[in-house]
Amino acid sequence: MAGFVILYRKIAILIPLALVGCAAGPDFKSQAAPIAISYAPLAMPVKTSATDTLMGKPQSFDASKQIPDDWWTLFQSAKLNALIARALQANPDVEAAQAALRVAQQGVIAQQGFFYPTVGVNYSPSRNKLAGNNGGGAPGLQANGTDIQTTSTPVGPAYYNFHVAQLNIGYVPDIFGMQKRRVESAQAQAQVQQMQLQATYITLVSNVVAAAFEEASVRAQLAAVERVIAINRENLQILRQQLKLGFLSEIDVAAQEAALAQADQSLPPLRNQLEQTRDLIRALAGNTPDKDVEEIFELADLHLPEDLPLSLPSRLVEQRPDVRIAEAQLHDASAQYGVAIANRLPQFSVQAVMGGMATTPDWMFRSGGGFFSLTGNIAQTIFDGGTLKAQSKAAEQVLVQAGAQYRSTVIAALQNVADTLHKIETDADALKAAAASAQANKKLLNLTREQHRLGYIAYQNVLLAEQAYQLTQLALVQAQASRLGDTAALYQALGGGWWNKAEYSVQGVLHDHKG
Repeated sequence: MAGFVILYRKIAILIPLALVGCAAGPDFKSQAAPIAISYAPLAMPVKTSATDTLMGKPQSFDASKQIPDDWWTLFQSAKLNALIARALQANPDVEAAQAALRVAQQGVIAQQGFFYPTVGVNYSPSRNKLAGNNGGGAPGLQANGTDIQTTSTPVGPAYYNFHVAQLNIGYVPDIFGMQKRRVESAQAQAQVQQMQLQATYITLVSNVVAAAFEEASVRAQLAAVERVIAINRENLQILRQQLKLGFLSEIDVAAQEAALAQADQSLPPLRNQLEQTRDLIRALAGNTPDKDVEEIFELADLHLPEDLPLSLPSRLVEQRPDVRIAEAQLHDASAQYGVAIANRLPQFSVQAVMGGMATTPDWMFRSGGGFFSLTGNIAQTIFDGGTLKAQSKAAEQVLVQAGAQYRSTVIAALQNVADTLHKIETDADALKAAAASAQANKKLLNLTREQHRLGYIAYQNVLLAEQAYQLTQLALVQAQASRLGDTAALYQALGGGWWNKAEYSVQGVLHDHKG
């Protein structure tokens, strides 16, 4: 056993030397993101316009306001909250993203294992028979393994047992940091999966919110279109009566029939849109199409958040999962470049074997039964047709590519926020115009009804005025839904507030991720 102790100590000395060795390739440094002071060349309004209607409150932007990790609760819908909670638990995309993160984390652990020796044991017992013809047999051995004198007299076959036990130790010292770079790469890949999981959460929630708002909008549009169709049908009945009485020509009735047919055409697409939206909601909640969800969404049940967060562009690169993913991929490319460089340098390895052999197990490690070997190896590729050099140059260009993709992702993220801010601003103006049109047509409808009551105009004029009013209601509903949808899109564009979850706030992930 003394020999094993000496062998172990020699190998143990190599481990810390390898761990502190240099690492090939450049050390990763976060790349400077494109600098932006604001989201527009000119100062943007700090508050949107307002109007006296549903979803008409003004919205203000505050750079100091935090994005809550459960931002969807700001729409104040218990139904929406319940649906999202169920979707986060049941949607298979979340389960897949969680599993992918665990795979990446185990990959880091597996890669870190290469820093240490591999140790294995082997025990090989055997039962052997030696031929005994022509004086062969087992020279020097009897069947029981004791010594005998060699003789030319033929003897019977010899049987004996043989036992070999050995300890194998293999170690590859990380002289030039190849393993260190591989661990660095695995850690970057784990960070990618971590951010992919957060992106999955944000995308799922945003899709549920958008589907809920879409349902509420389509239901309101359906109600308006059904009322328009009813008005056209009632107007057609009046015209047909007037035709019978001789007050109108057939062309007037035909024109109204065409108007009714046109109104009818707008109904099936809306019904199809509603059914497909409900299918989407079921799927997002983890249900099959035959299993409905109990939540039904109406615009009147939703609240428009009035105080909106607006993260500075410099903070956006730390908050957006897609930007963090691009940065982690850049880190991975940097580490892989180091691996490619280290592949061109000499490779070192140490192999040690220690054990014993004998005809009986109790004699394997007694005097004369033990054996050991210690082998060192240095390998250097001299010629490979330029393969390793080409691989290192390719890895260098992958690093350049990842850097460009990171900058492109940052620019796209800034554009996404800027587009959403412009939408929120114009949504408020569009709602104001739609509300003004609806109010004007409502006033005209009321005046028309009063004139009909006094006998100045026919009832048909009332129907036409109400039809015009219902058409303005369609535009109003669409404008209200747009305000809700683009407000939700802003929370998504700013990163979804994942860093404000308790587990991330405690660890300080947002500020310390580059370390």
